[in-house]
Amino acid sequence: MSETFTEVFYDAPDKLTLYGRVYQPASETENLPLICLPGLTRNSRDFHELALILANHPATPRKVVTFDYRGRGQSAYDHEWQNYNIRVEAGDILAGLKALNIDQAIFLGTSRGGFIIHVLAAVAPQVLKGVIFNDIGPEIVSDGLRQISDYLSKSKSPADWQHATALQKAVHGKAFPALGDADWDRFARAIYRDDNGKIRSDYDPNLLKTLEGIDFSVKLPDLWAQFELMKDLPLLVIRGENTTLLAQETVDDMMRRHPALQFINVGGQGHAPFLETGQLPQLIAAFLAGVDLRAD
Repeated sequence: MSETFTEVFYDAPDKLTLYGRVYQPASETENLPLICLPGLTRNSRDFHELALILANHPATPRKVVTFDYRGRGQSAYDHEWQNYNIRVEAGDILAGLKALNIDQAIFLGTSRGGFIIHVLAAVAPQVLKGVIFNDIGPEIVSDGLRQISDYLSKSKSPADWQHATALQKAVHGKAFPALGDADWDRFARAIYRDDNGKIRSDYDPNLLKTLEGIDFSVKLPDLWAQFELMKDLPLLVIRGENTTLLAQETVDDMMRRHPALQFINVGGQGHAPFLETGQLPQLIAAFLAGVDLRAD
């Protein structure tokens, strides 16, 4: 139990132990909860600052739930690495919602989290009341995923926290000129863990096996059919102007297919924008409040 959130451990459908955090408002509210889903190798700590802001928002406070997928953060590692896929992970999220007695919510997905939301739209559409995509859509740029794969395969173990921060700034700094030193330090502490004095990436190394064998020279499979299932939902797309993963053309196509879609282009950031920075918390809070009104 933290002063700011409650830790929750629950069973996946295959009984693997999974982890989540619940940020509870100070008083009861009927506002819809927000479920935050991280990227490929990321975890619930990515959303800590945003969750604090939204749970304690003066006008529209709400419960915020963040999850660690299997093999990431404080969730157990899976001996079968093939289970590190978006369909299994979508089932894990549904198990988490059931454990927390959440029937409907607004979902925020960063990168892989957005793919999982597409799966949920197909297998459990009733849980979705609104969606925020953070630098992700139904189609991604193959070369952008190749760059992520190359970076992960060559990542080094830092000597200490200062080195961890420097490593991340060296790799990502060009795409994120808007970030300051505090942002980089927070970033490092979200993606690494202190394992008995050794700083290491906070995910199962076997997760990277899922990227092996992908042909990055060809167009990757898309999820447009699943995106179409969300045509009646309030949608917000956040894109980093320097991203290599989500093409502006894809966002334009999303807007053509969903005319009511809201869009934020984040200056000075790449893949994926830090949602606690700049005006993003206020813009996200305003979108969430709009979904609440629609749900009434």
